[in-house]
Amino acid sequence: MNKKIEIIPAIDLIDGKCVRLSQGDYNQKTVYNENPLEVAKMFEAAGITRLHLVDLDGAKAKHIVNHKVLETIATNTNLIIDFGGGLKSDEDLEIAFNSGAQMITGGSIAVKDQDTFLKWLDKYGSGKIILGADAKDGNIAVGGWLETTSLPVIEFILEFYKKGISKVISTDISRDGMLTGPSIELYQEILDELPKIEIIASGGIATMDDILKLDEMGVPGVITGKAIYENRITLKEIEQFIA
Repeated sequence: MNKKIEIIPAIDLIDGKCVRLSQGDYNQKTVYNENPLEVAKMFEAAGITRLHLVDLDGAKAKHIVNHKVLETIATNTNLIIDFGGGLKSDEDLEIAFNSGAQMITGGSIAVKDQDTFLKWLDKYGSGKIILGADAKDGNIAVGGWLETTSLPVIEFILEFYKKGISKVISTDISRDGMLTGPSIELYQEILDELPKIEIIASGGIATMDDILKLDEMGVPGVITGKAIYENRITLKEIEQFIA
């Protein structure tokens, strides 16, 4: 019996508030809650155990910004938090872990400063360092998704898998925040090529059916944000699925 897919809600932070962007565009921003802790507690009450927390200010500033929010959520809930957005230096990483993150996600850094990323992997281990492999038209995108590279996603993941990465979050940017359904073909390809990778699907989730589809495929984890905030997926549905 395959393990059920893990549902991981996302909280994206700008100015300490819970927001969502559409396709990574800072000009297409919706504020859903001024109090991220309140949101995190609702998730926890529904039986959710993990949270994907993204520092969008940090992604833009290229260093950690919203670590106080991370600390507040980590101190007041038992959620396992994976934190990303703008982590570029050893100091950023220490701040994230000291503020209560159990894992961090590195995307741009893995492309632009591979040595530093691999040093983190070596120091903290593959249980704590997640590779962010964000895709646009099958290629890797970086810098808060503001630039697309010519690196094919599968090759990029394979390269880091060979170096010890075991967890990967892959967001299809064209679908992120658009509620158009997940990139099934992309995740199927990753599962076929790299069956041992713990792939976490992200972007485009619109309904519980999308999650069930990924679950049937054998995708281990899924991140969803907007669908929850716009009540297309209710916390009740998630609670029932987990139970």
